[in-house]
Amino acid sequence: MKATEHDYDTLSQAMNGLRDEGYTAQFECNEKGIRSVSSDQYYKPENLKITRQFRFEGMSNPADSSLLYALRSSDGTKGTLVMSYGSEHSHHLDQIIEIQEEDK
Repeated sequence: MKATEHDYDTLSQAMNGLRDEGYTAQFECNEKGIRSVSSDQYYKPENLKITRQFRFEGMSNPADSSLLYALRSSDGTKGTLVMSYGSEHSHHLDQIIEIQEEDK
C-alpha cells in the first residue's frame, strides 16, 4: 500500500484534521481483531475501508516512522489507526494488509 500525499507536517496535525472531518473513533489491532477503543466493538478487515493514509518519519530518527490510517466501517463508524513501523513493530500487520482501500 502506498501512503498518499498529505498536507500535514506532523502526526498530531493529521489526527486533528481527520477528527475535524468526523474521524472520531480510535482503532487498535490486537489478537482478536481491529477494535474501536471507545465502543469496544471489534471489526474484521472486510468490514473496514481505508479512506486515506499518511506516512510520517521521525524528526530525530528516520527509522522512527508511523502510518496513520483513516478508516470507515460498514456500520458508518469513522476513525483512525496509528501503526508504528520499522525494524521492531508489534502491530498485527496481517490484519491491516487485509483492509481494502475505498474506491475513489
